[in-house]
Amino acid sequence: MIIHLFAPFFSGSHQRWAEGYARHSQHTVRLFTLPGRHWKWRMHGAAVQLAQAFLAQTEQPDLLLTTDMLDTATFLALTRKRTANLPVAVYFHENQLTYPWSPTDEDVPLQRDRHYGWLNYTSALAADTVLFNSHYHQQSFLSALPNYLQAFPDYQGLATVDQLAAKSQVLYLGMDLLSEKENKLSKGNTPILLWNHRWEYDKHPDAFFRICEQLKLDGLKFQLIVLGERYAKAPPVFAHAREVLKDEIIHWGFAKDKGEYTHWLQKATILPVTSKQDFFGGSIVEAMYHGVYPLLPNRLAYPEHIPHDFHAQHLYETEEELFEKLQQLILPSKAFTQHDIFRKWVAHYDWQQLASVYDQKMESVVKSGN
Repeated sequence: MIIHLFAPFFSGSHQRWAEGYARHSQHTVRLFTLPGRHWKWRMHGAAVQLAQAFLAQTEQPDLLLTTDMLDTATFLALTRKRTANLPVAVYFHENQLTYPWSPTDEDVPLQRDRHYGWLNYTSALAADTVLFNSHYHQQSFLSALPNYLQAFPDYQGLATVDQLAAKSQVLYLGMDLLSEKENKLSKGNTPILLWNHRWEYDKHPDAFFRICEQLKLDGLKFQLIVLGERYAKAPPVFAHAREVLKDEIIHWGFAKDKGEYTHWLQKATILPVTSKQDFFGGSIVEAMYHGVYPLLPNRLAYPEHIPHDFHAQHLYETEEELFEKLQQLILPSKAFTQHDIFRKWVAHYDWQQLASVYDQKMESVVKSGN
């Protein structure tokens, strides 16, 4: 079977996902991509560029696999002579209905923020199958649609919500985990807190560093690793924290390659997550796979990464509860030896297990479309 995969925001986790599936699938997966920048323009303009790229080649696929960053409806309109009878699946890494907008984004006060959700909505309508990377993501998108549509003056299309629900499914994010070198050594006695997310507002760095500062003020001894991609307008709390916590920091900044990134994950011991938004949480899964003790909010997709019997131990409800759990972990001198437990919890996201699930899903989309 030949699959044409369209990834208009080809960087970071989107790129790793597309390349991973192409590498591990038993089918032939061709990638059509654009650089991962200017996300708003990609959602508008990528359909034209990728339609031209598709039409410029002669291979006819059995399935089109698009992502939430592509205006799939427009793409299909522009390529209708060759795609009219092709089955289409759209994979949602995120969506613009429930993604929290940056407070510094000028489109918010100008009330220009609805169209990107509309592109997600029409893309889902145009597809035969809608795939989400977590149950939380599926539920949040579908539950947000009625209120979103009711904001329009008439012909709101509320009946389409049930239609979309009927053709939506969960297909967890595939990742390259098992190829990583295993670290069987004890994590040691010095607590090392880890930040390994993007330096953006939706990861709520203010809360993370506020807790770190309070731990220091209380005289608790710990070290700090701060990883993650920094963008041009990083929240100012990062510069503040780098100065206030300079004695605790043992690494600061983006890892130059995967080997260095893995090294710091294997060195870290505790992962206190404060994010306000995560449709899956790939960085959390990566850290857990390398034995970092997770303390996660009891919201978003995070409960799906923790077996139910361990929710009370590893999930928290409030910032105060997170601080208390951290205190209990840092106060006693203890080694973190649960590496294999965390690894087992998330190993099923690896492509070695998920690739066949993806292949079967794509095959079923083709069969149902014929």
